[in-house]
Amino acid sequence: MGKKKKPVIGIAGNVLKDSGGMFPGYRRSYVNEDYNMAVIQNGGVPFIIPVSQSDEVIEKQVSMIDGLIISGGSDISSLEYEEEPLPLLGDILPERDYFDRKLLDAAIKRQIPILGICRGIQFINVYHGGTLYQDHSYYGKDVIRHWQGHDPDVKTHHVHLEKESKLYDIYKDEDIIVNSFHHQSVKDLGKGLKITGKSKDGIIEGVESIDYPFMVAVQWHPEMLFRTDEGSNRLFKIFIEKSSEREES
Repeated sequence: MGKKKKPVIGIAGNVLKDSGGMFPGYRRSYVNEDYNMAVIQNGGVPFIIPVSQSDEVIEKQVSMIDGLIISGGSDISSLEYEEEPLPLLGDILPERDYFDRKLLDAAIKRQIPILGICRGIQFINVYHGGTLYQDHSYYGKDVIRHWQGHDPDVKTHHVHLEKESKLYDIYKDEDIIVNSFHHQSVKDLGKGLKITGKSKDGIIEGVESIDYPFMVAVQWHPEMLFRTDEGSNRLFKIFIEKSSEREES
């Protein structure tokens, strides 16, 4: 058996449109730096995957990675789960929806570990046939504050984790406190998934696949907490360890 190499972790990219400067409307490919730092801190090699509409390019990109992070970003088009858009749906980027779908197709085909964060949990749910609350005002009852504003590394609300779950095994606690930056969340759960975490208002905060080797998704932002929160850092550590197992030869 050969020596393990550092696993390459693909991070789904985003598109940023400049609102000013020299080139208003100019498009840039990016991810927030904390994703990269969390991967490096825990022994992985970050590989930012720019948004593409080419199936061939996306499949080739996924062939070069050992684990996949579906990162945060814009709202998911409601047409992805066969609903018309409601007034409080935010800005969408249908090309990102297509891109994430093809990333998941290729990653699942290769059976590599998958970690979903914020938009990532939402898209993984939609990918499996689930739906979303287009805004928490459509939830049907009062919710706690899920958009804390500034200070990304401040933890603001509780999440209860199910004991029979990967998240509980990673965080080693039933009751954790997380940060929060979302106005949408999982509504109807997709097929093959199970709920592993909820906030006190009943909003779904964690899901995982029932039978996939490692597919874990959270609604909060552990990449913004990994420096100060042991559980959030351990989530990246375990994910990258699972990815590194593919490096053995």
